[in-house]
Amino acid sequence: MNDYVIEMLNITKTFPGIKANDNITLQLRRGEIHALLGENGAGKSTLMSVLFGLYQPDEGVIKKDGKEVKINNPNDANALHIGMVHQHFKLVEVFSVLDNIILGAEDTQAGFLKKKDARKKVMELSEKYGLKVDPDALIEDISVGMQQRVEILKMLYRDNDILILDEPTAVLTPQEIDELMEIMREFAREGKSILFITHKLNEIMAVADRCTVLRKGKYMGTVDIKDTTKEDLSRMMVGRDVSFTVEKKEKLAKEVVLEVRHVTVPSKLHKNNAVKDVSFEVRAGEIVCLAGIEGNGQTEFVQALTGLEKMSAGRIQLCGKDISKFSIRDRALAGISHIPEDRHKHGLVLDYTLEDNMVLQRYFEPAFQHAGFINKKAVRAYTDRLIEEYDIRSGQGPVTIARSMSGGNQQKAIVGREIDRGTPLLIAVQPTRGLDVGAIEYIHKQLVRVRDAGCAVLLVSLELDEVMNVSDRILIMYEGELVGEFDPKYATVQELGLYMAGARRQPQFGGKEDEVTDDE
Repeated sequence: MNDYVIEMLNITKTFPGIKANDNITLQLRRGEIHALLGENGAGKSTLMSVLFGLYQPDEGVIKKDGKEVKINNPNDANALHIGMVHQHFKLVEVFSVLDNIILGAEDTQAGFLKKKDARKKVMELSEKYGLKVDPDALIEDISVGMQQRVEILKMLYRDNDILILDEPTAVLTPQEIDELMEIMREFAREGKSILFITHKLNEIMAVADRCTVLRKGKYMGTVDIKDTTKEDLSRMMVGRDVSFTVEKKEKLAKEVVLEVRHVTVPSKLHKNNAVKDVSFEVRAGEIVCLAGIEGNGQTEFVQALTGLEKMSAGRIQLCGKDISKFSIRDRALAGISHIPEDRHKHGLVLDYTLEDNMVLQRYFEPAFQHAGFINKKAVRAYTDRLIEEYDIRSGQGPVTIARSMSGGNQQKAIVGREIDRGTPLLIAVQPTRGLDVGAIEYIHKQLVRVRDAGCAVLLVSLELDEVMNVSDRILIMYEGELVGEFDPKYATVQELGLYMAGARRQPQFGGKEDEVTDDE
């Protein structure tokens, strides 16, 4: 019996201006967790899309259990028991959890849906794997972590035993990541085979059996995890040594740039406020990190700062000027740059070219227009400079449609655009989400460079490594309130975790004296 459940042999796939996969071979064993590692734009998602039938290879063959198969579309993949959770979820937001899980695999009788049986099967799967969901909740009302559970249940409902997970942890909290890792191990114990695309070396070392590395569309090799290190993998991936620590000088915090006083933001999901009476300040020359588990008010707070959401109380001052009632554009012009949490919804116009996206907030400036006409030559030159500076990879350079770029390169485009505006305040929400170690190292250096140039940086992050490494000061938000403030030099990840989970609160934020321990 063939040891490999899936073999992708000599796969080549070309798009206009770019060879996404160049003669790649990948072999997946039965019952193994196989990681696929590579830089942004290395061709990982393209290779998995070929296996799932979304793309057809230009060259090469795919074998299942030693027999050559043709996968023309996702229905063919499902018939071969191959399932895929995409990096950007494929869910119908106005449908319920149950309807999304059974969509396309409905069981009917005389033209009527047999929902009772479907619900029973979904609840049994949910119970068996610890993937607790509310089958009647609408997708638009549940967290991204819950949405991912729905995607995984979709695969299990279809009895898939080859599971492709594309960047499955990019949108999860540390606790949800641990849960997902355990679920993956359980799948492997049952004999399911998992292809796991990720940039996070810690996760590969923790959960994978083997790892295949791609670089710029080419196959660099497959290694056994027990015989390798994080440093070896990063060297294979980017072709050089990568530093896992952020080097920065002592902060020289100066005048207050952002002052937030008693900000309260109503919730769209329930009657309580999403943000409750939050006050703090960020000074020039420091990076303040707002940390917390997703869904504790950080999103609504940032949207109130940038004008996307209305406050019900409070005041926001930027460089001494009250901007509480400013429009979104006026806030941007007053000196706020914003790397948003959702790059598709708030960061890019996906059907615009890369160059049009790069001047979304600046096209009306004299440098880019004259007498109401956009100076295309100036826009092109500006975009070319940012592409070079931030290593933004795309098939057709500045005229690439943003939608066709990899998630990591979309992110690098937004980061480059916002940092280059040179404003006194940079709000960076999950700036390294979906980026590889080389790009993360670069973005962290850029944040420190912005801070050293005398700007104020408000970082919002779920990545505790990033929080500890990059910040000068850490604020913890829980259920819309600040519950703790820390110096990262003296705090521990375990301590921050207690505050993020709501188990502790410092006295200055309304906690009891005996709840807090000395930082040192």
